[in-house]
Amino acid sequence: MKKIFIVTGEHSGDIHASYIVRELRKLDDEIQIEAIGGKALEDEGIKLFSDHSKMAVVGLDAIKTIFSHIKLGKNLVDYLTQYYKPDMVLLIDYGGFNLRIAQELKKRGIDVFYFISPQVWATRKGRIDTVKKYVDKMMTIFPFEEKLYKNEGVNAEYVGHPLISQLPKEFDRQDFIKQNNLDPYNKIVGIFPGSRKMEINYLLPIFLESANMINRHAKKVQFCIGQAPNISDKLINKYLDEFRKKHNIDIKVLKNKNHALLANSDAVILASGTITLEAAMYGTPMVISYKGPYIAYWGYLLMRYIKFVSLPNIIAGKKIVEEYIQHRATPELISQEILSLLHNTRMRDWMINELRQIQDTLGDKVASTEVARIINDYLKEK
Repeated sequence: MKKIFIVTGEHSGDIHASYIVRELRKLDDEIQIEAIGGKALEDEGIKLFSDHSKMAVVGLDAIKTIFSHIKLGKNLVDYLTQYYKPDMVLLIDYGGFNLRIAQELKKRGIDVFYFISPQVWATRKGRIDTVKKYVDKMMTIFPFEEKLYKNEGVNAEYVGHPLISQLPKEFDRQDFIKQNNLDPYNKIVGIFPGSRKMEINYLLPIFLESANMINRHAKKVQFCIGQAPNISDKLINKYLDEFRKKHNIDIKVLKNKNHALLANSDAVILASGTITLEAAMYGTPMVISYKGPYIAYWGYLLMRYIKFVSLPNIIAGKKIVEEYIQHRATPELISQEILSLLHNTRMRDWMINELRQIQDTLGDKVASTEVARIINDYLKEK
């Protein structure tokens, strides 16, 4: 009986791992799997060495998390080498922890596969050397990552992005408008201020003022905020109530409807992140913005290796979407771009066509199926 162990560090990794487990069992129903994970893996009947919620300790400061990681890492390595003795370990994302685990496991003769690469192409390119030394197979979710790794002598393979198969595709616009009490004759501008408290504090006031400027210069436009499930109503309403006192604009807040809003918006204002790729997959014209503490921004400038911050531009290898970052994250610039995307047909059609090419670049590989195939083939050979 073949044995593998999976390490995830957060909710998204847990979800990806659960899909991989299902595919692996189709290929080998006797395979034994244990993991560090969460509810998704647990629901698949996987025995958890640890719940990964313990990997992000909420305490006095980050030091507590560091010590927690060190202790968990040591216990995990001891368990794998002395007791479980897997045929291989699959690491998913979570580079800060997983690359250290890869190093310790490889030193002890355990084969290491990795799915969802650390973003070595954005910052900390030196991590490529770590991957080369300690990872037997890197399975990437972007085609350009495969090329980057292969150029450095890493055994890498593009397996497809999870969004290709997991992103909900079909949304009826008329149903969406009716369910959310929207005006069928007005264009929809979606506002996505992020999924972290810091992002809401920095970006939502800017995005709301952008909506005010758009409303001043455009007729028949309506606005909807896509609220991330982990963001409280209180935080959103803190800024929205203040905005409504100043401006007579009805802005709806939609919870747990991000995909439907992305698919049905005529244009969207987005915080930089994975959601920009989701918008690209729906072919929705967008403006991307980000702002945070200046010390973090300066650190980013020192470490970055590419000139773009958004995934659509990085995948395309050129600017197709405007990025208004830090001091350029202004209501004036954002509103001007949205107005152009709403009313300049030529510009709008060009962007939609470019976004379709991004979809073509990513292809139609189902990541979980490809990862399971690679692991199963490897275990058979072994």
